[in-house]
Amino acid sequence: MATREHAPNPTSKRTRPYRSELRAQAASQTRTTILDAAMRLFLERGYGKVTINDIAQQAGLATPTVYASTGGKAAILSTLIGERQYGDPVVESTLEVIRKSHTSEEVVAAIASGTRVNNQRFHDISQVMVTAAAVDDAAAEILQRSDEWYRGVLSQGARRMKSLRGLHKGIGEKRATDILWYFFGRQSWHLLVYDLRWSWDATESFLNAQAATALILDRC
Repeated sequence: MATREHAPNPTSKRTRPYRSELRAQAASQTRTTILDAAMRLFLERGYGKVTINDIAQQAGLATPTVYASTGGKAAILSTLIGERQYGDPVVESTLEVIRKSHTSEEVVAAIASGTRVNNQRFHDISQVMVTAAAVDDAAAEILQRSDEWYRGVLSQGARRMKSLRGLHKGIGEKRATDILWYFFGRQSWHLLVYDLRWSWDATESFLNAQAATALILDRC
């Protein structure tokens, strides 16, 4: 007896990408929920006092789901830093201004403005990272990588000033990067704005002026 051949269902292939897209959207939403929950708990309790079970409960998810989606606590902190600080578009826009600057004064002003915006946006997660580094080796490694990234961004400003021949005699790229880190690293913003209660505007103006004095050759 001959068997009847069934024509392929034209809708089956169309539904697969749709289902894959839905799964990807659900996974992304789950990940976002976990990261937001972790951020709230880190800020409320401190990194050291938060467990993955706490994060799962806050997110309304099972603990294995948290591990599968975002990894352990250190991985979550690393992701928060990476997405919310490294990925800040102000970093690239600041570097673009630096590359187009014609004077060292313009370079320093761009760094003052860019680091101000980045620190203002992400001070909370930065402080979570700094305090966590004191009690957790994995967090300390995350802080070290973050500092290296931050200094790497500042070094591009130092390199530009050197190419413009705008640095004081005896200050090379490495020393200029150190000075930029001293004035514009997260510790300076935290000290002046949060410890001493300066406004962000006053802090930016002060650090800009002091860094320019320390770095820039007086052409008069």
